[in-house]
Amino acid sequence: MIAYLAALAGGLALLAWSADRFVEGAAGLARAMGVSSLIIGLTIVAFGTSAPEMLVSAVAAWQGNSGIAIGNAIGSNIANMALVLGVTALIAPLSVHSSTLNREFPLMLAVMVAVMALLWNGTLGRVDGVILLAGMSGLVLWTIHLARTSAADDPLAAEYSEEIPKAMPKGRAWLLLVSGLLLLLLSSKVLVWGAVGVAHTFGVSDLVIGLTVIAVGTSLPELAASIMAARKGEHDIAVGNVVGSNLFNILAVLGIAGAIGPGPVERLVLVRDFPLMLGLSVVLYLMARGFNRGGEGTIQRWAGLVLVTTFLAYQLGLFYAMVTAV
Repeated sequence: MIAYLAALAGGLALLAWSADRFVEGAAGLARAMGVSSLIIGLTIVAFGTSAPEMLVSAVAAWQGNSGIAIGNAIGSNIANMALVLGVTALIAPLSVHSSTLNREFPLMLAVMVAVMALLWNGTLGRVDGVILLAGMSGLVLWTIHLARTSAADDPLAAEYSEEIPKAMPKGRAWLLLVSGLLLLLLSSKVLVWGAVGVAHTFGVSDLVIGLTVIAVGTSLPELAASIMAARKGEHDIAVGNVVGSNLFNILAVLGIAGAIGPGPVERLVLVRDFPLMLGLSVVLYLMARGFNRGGEGTIQRWAGLVLVTTFLAYQLGLFYAMVTAV
């Protein structure tokens, strides 16, 4: 049991650290190739912060633990919106000014609804996985188009220009990229091994482990990135990291799980977890559009407190259901 817990904790810590190396290397390499800051931020950084979820999903699906992969994707999105943005807003109210984000929010909600409809039959099949991965490819192309057609004075572009690492020697960038990817794979295997061991020891389902411990752990890169951005006054990046990561999670993470290890989708995911994820998306979109009373396009501290409280209540509900089911 101690070995499983150590693997869980060590895997999460190594996962967060290696994700940072991977993102730094990928962003530095893209800079060296002349890619714009906004494209790097909307694609490479979003992909990098979702890399832990993707690799955990791939390893779990490969080993036949599809519940962990599904729970990780949905749970990470819930954690991103309720925990990450909630904690960040408590530290500094988040003002959203970017027109780019105002176009990404509705897309995120539409994608979530479409994926829920796709999985409503209770199965994440291989065809479903291919459809989701194709959607991911389309999303990347649309995001690149969005970045190229965004206004030159979009606040998000200016913030990414300041935040994205400057061009570095390609050799160093490749070293960070490859070593980060290898460490991500290693830490994912360690994490899944520990999570499965803990689940079996306590008689907990793979889904619950994915929705709780793993979801929170793989959201740590987003939490760190959003808090750092908010402290620097880069509010659009703090929100944009979450929106981009959520899109990658729902399409790429679930797509990888379906393509590698098709499996059933528990009914509770569709009637409990998906509706919460959709509800949080709607609330955040309304706040980002300025339909809250605290100020135009602002996620106020009181809203951050509500988001964090919602997340804690959700996690306690999962824990209670887990205890009563044992």
